Amino acid sequence: MASAELIKKLEETIENIPDFPIPGIQFKDISPIFLNPKLYEDVIADLAAFSKGKIDAVCGIESRGYLFGIAIAVALEVPFILIRKAGKLPPPVISEKYDLEYGSAIIETREGQLKPGQRVLIHDDLLATGGTTEAAAKLVEKQGAIVSQFSFLIGLQGLNGDEKLKKFGAEIYHILGY
Repeated sequence: MASAELIKKLEETIENIPDFPIPGIQFKDISPIFLNPKLYEDVIADLAAFSKGKIDAVCGIESRGYLFGIAIAVALEVPFILIRKAGKLPPPVISEKYDLEYGSAIIETREGQLKPGQRVLIHDDLLATGGTTEAAAKLVEKQGAIVSQFSFLIGLQGLNGDEKLKKFGAEIYHILGY
């Protein structure tokens, strides 16, 4: 869906930081995108075009999922729902525990902000193994809403994130793949 021009501009803009946050990791720094308002607008337009007419709400995963997710929701004139780390939202909340490489974590969303039957886009900046996004999808389903789409700025190939999300039957989109 993304134009060759947008892909090229993003590839030129996103910085690869070797050995961060630990040795062996190639961190993709998206912060330079925010120095170029036109590029940011183009990213939002592309992500919104993927979802136009197909969703009723956007859920963004803390914290970098908010950077694009809120703007996608505004562009599509649909609600934006926060998915946050445990303990950051006031009650009542719905929680989902998931496994990390070393240990586990919990994410939450406010109960009642999603409605049964709503078609939902779950957005985050990057898809790696898919654990956090899978937990977010379970939060959506716990409220009777439907995970219709997942979108990401970046999808890391070889970590099987797409495979983990396929069980939800939703469309999966990332502008860039590394």
